Amino acid sequence: MVSWMISRAVVLLFGMLYPAYYSYKAVKTKNVKEYVRWMMYWIVFALYTVIETVADQTVAWFPLYYELKIAFVIWLLSPYTKGASLIYRKFLHPLLSSKEREIDDYIVQAKERGYETMVNFGRQGLNLAATAAVTAAVKDFWLTSAPLLRPV
Repeated sequence: MVSWMISRAVVLLFGMLYPAYYSYKAVKTKNVKEYVRWMMYWIVFALYTVIETVADQTVAWFPLYYELKIAFVIWLLSPYTKGASLIYRKFLHPLLSSKEREIDDYIVQAKERGYETMVNFGRQGLNLAATAAVTAAVKDFWLTSAPLLRPV
């Protein structure tokens, strides 16, 4: 439990806050070299976050798992090891370049399907709301007005 809390704190502080601040500084100073460095870091860190989410559910029992996570995040952002740049240049950039067209096509399809799905959900939601409103109005009418309509 303590290892989890420490690794979570380190990942948040050194994996997110520190790089976020230096990304801000790179954008502010318009330093292209630093900007590229931090963009590569964020791309690698996004992949790390996806893998971490799955790994936390499956292999967290592994001895020194949380300590390895801490070491990996520090290795990623260290200017001496340039871990994020190494992973990006050796693995991610070639992979993304080779699959770029397929990924773009998938995203376009997902957007189109997402729009259609949202329109259908919206339509169903409006139908449900209209039905509920009519049902409530009819019930209310019969509960409040019907006794007044009876002949005396």
